[in-house]
Amino acid sequence: MTQMTKVETTLKDWETDQEVRWCPGCGDYAILKAVQRTLPQLGADPSNTVFISGIGCSSRFPYYMETYGFHTIHGRAPAVATGVKLANPDLDVWLVTGDGDGLSIGGNHLMHVLRRNVNMQIMLFNNEIYGLTKGQASPTSRVDTRSPSTPLGSVDRPANPCAFALGSGARFVARGFDVSKKLPEVLIAAHAHQGAAFIEIFQNCIVYNKDVFDAFAAPKGADDRQLWLEDGEPMLFGSEKTGGIKGLRLNPQSFALEVVDVADDDWQAAGVLVHNAKNRTLAHMLVELPFGAFPMPMGVIYDDPAPTYEAAVMDEKRRASEGKEASLAKLLAKGQTWTVSGTAQDPV
Repeated sequence: MTQMTKVETTLKDWETDQEVRWCPGCGDYAILKAVQRTLPQLGADPSNTVFISGIGCSSRFPYYMETYGFHTIHGRAPAVATGVKLANPDLDVWLVTGDGDGLSIGGNHLMHVLRRNVNMQIMLFNNEIYGLTKGQASPTSRVDTRSPSTPLGSVDRPANPCAFALGSGARFVARGFDVSKKLPEVLIAAHAHQGAAFIEIFQNCIVYNKDVFDAFAAPKGADDRQLWLEDGEPMLFGSEKTGGIKGLRLNPQSFALEVVDVADDDWQAAGVLVHNAKNRTLAHMLVELPFGAFPMPMGVIYDDPAPTYEAAVMDEKRRASEGKEASLAKLLAKGQTWTVSGTAQDPV
């Protein structure tokens, strides 16, 4: 987390005078309010905060935050955000991207900001579609998705954003969804993390991919379809009203996760795993779980801090300059030099 002096603000301090222009009912509205409500809880300072985005519906975000901001070009927000952080490591940097912006043209840049572990919060809005450009299939669109670019149904296997983040070396990976009351908790945990904090946020595109996440995000029956992870707590889901409490255990023969019933609240007897957010192997298993046979893992999946990129760069800069005089003139004159004499009339 960026070391900062906490200030007192309210939601209003983070709202701009700009008209918020997303489609009525878009999940981006809920994410915007979640962020604006969370920042006062963090004691964040608008004058020390920067929101940086690429291209897409999600990338309008900086216009609606009363902070510094950059609306950059397609897929390059991670590169710009890295530059901002290196120029002023004390800034609190938030990167906003989408499944198309971040995982298609921007996949290369997103990979490097994660592997370098640049200290920032990365929110990837995943609506499984290109919304701004009128509903084409995106890198996360499911097989058989019908769209203007895939009228007979997509044949591509979708990318898994959290698996991508872990494979790129991310030290913090989390999930939430737009209208979840627990999304602020995820944002707070991401902000507390030292390094690149990656949050996949499922977001409903009301026009081109409406209710695609209802299977796990709809309020009715959510207890059975969502697994909210908490470090040090058993992996339990379900309720007595909807078929009983269940949990995840590790099958010792297959070394794979499986769903088990929990009788009389005795999750230990059922062999239910306790979540360890520092266990990278467990994180990989959780993000790859197929929804349907398993609930959708939510919350903080992986959180294991490591030294940040900008700290290493600043330390290297300090060591390189120790005992040296800052003189541009001496630097230019260093090494071999030549003196050019003569006039334009002299023969060549």
